Amino acid sequence: MAEFFEQLNEAHRAMISAQPVFFVASAAEGARINLSPKGYDAFRILSPTRVAYLDLGGSGNETNAHLLADDNGNGGRITVMFCNFQQPAQILRIYGRGRPVVPWDREWEELAGHFTMLPGTRQIFDIAVETVQTSCGYGVPLMQLDRERPTLLKHHAKADPVEWAGKYRTRRTSIDGLPAKPTDRYIAGAPGTVPD
Repeated sequence: MAEFFEQLNEAHRAMISAQPVFFVASAAEGARINLSPKGYDAFRILSPTRVAYLDLGGSGNETNAHLLADDNGNGGRITVMFCNFQQPAQILRIYGRGRPVVPWDREWEELAGHFTMLPGTRQIFDIAVETVQTSCGYGVPLMQLDRERPTLLKHHAKADPVEWAGKYRTRRTSIDGLPAKPTDRYIAGAPGTVPD
């Protein structure tokens, strides 16, 4: 049976911290629903009513575009889901309002301080928690984590910065043509790149 909470509690924190993967869903009116899996050490609970995750460059930038298109002044709608693939069976969803924060935004330094930057980092999604829901998860299989897949980090670590910047400057819209906030990779020790 589902239970609803106004904020994250200690049991929720423990469940979240034990999960090696989470899923992010977003949507905007007239656009496809986006659902993405996320790995690595990329999720942080900043308070009982605020979470954030580190986003690496990938195949698109749908979450960024959806949050901007759906923004009501408090960010766009976003859902983050965790599944416990061990015991006890449980699913936890965080429903909230989020916004992309990029290296040249004034909030970047405060948010970035909560993470270890990974190769390919392009933005952090800052999420205000509106509701937390837990449910049984009895239909989720028991699985063991073998190891993190290093391929994406290796790809970003060896990428030519000029080619990378050129490629991602062209990704300023979603697959449905919604505008996305321009992003660039964060480079440790370098000031944020100002978009052209």
